[in-house]
Amino acid sequence: MNLLDRLPLTLGPADLLALTVLFLAWFGVGHVIEHPPRLRPSVSVLMKRHRRDWMKAFLTRDNRIYDGNTLMGLREGTSFFASACMIALGGGLALLGNTAPLIGIARELEAGDVPALLLQLKILLILIFVANAFLKFVWAHRLFGYCAIMMAAVPNDPDHPQAPNRAMAAAELNIHAARNYNIGLRAVYFALGAMGWLLGPLGLVTGVAIVTTTSLRREFASGSRRAILRELS
Repeated sequence: MNLLDRLPLTLGPADLLALTVLFLAWFGVGHVIEHPPRLRPSVSVLMKRHRRDWMKAFLTRDNRIYDGNTLMGLREGTSFFASACMIALGGGLALLGNTAPLIGIARELEAGDVPALLLQLKILLILIFVANAFLKFVWAHRLFGYCAIMMAAVPNDPDHPQAPNRAMAAAELNIHAARNYNIGLRAVYFALGAMGWLLGPLGLVTGVAIVTTTSLRREFASGSRRAILRELS
């Protein structure tokens, strides 16, 4: 019996329902944050304007050391999370190859025998989100690098014919990098939520609910959003 034949015997209806909730929440949260209602933009959307304003101010700034340091800080953040994801992937793959240490814990938590294959699937689900986060962080780091090069190519003379276009191109690269960075963070959040599956289907649904609520609150009902809106008003 191969893996595909064993899956229906391993995943019960409750597990399948919980997984459906997880993936619907993942795609739904991403869509709402990236494409929010027109009258209630998310923090991610609001920050796009500030990134463009940053490049407009950069265009006329004589001393651009601050801008370079700011961009360096953004790159260091993506590098940190990418490194953390690599460590998590290594640890997860080690557990995937040897689930014996977790079987006893999982048996106690679920008050019953837990098939090794089901435990491997639970770990694999977490690793999928972590791997997605790693790829997004690496690409964001790369895009911030492109942005740095584009910013360095902006002439010091704001009246130079190519200066505005290069500054706006740098702004768009910055926006794309931030978008991938945000997706990577959401993947980390949902990886943490997926860990609830180790407690069973109800644990997974609970984890997804917590992560979904936290993500939406930070984007649509946080103090940082109110501060941004206050500045824009």
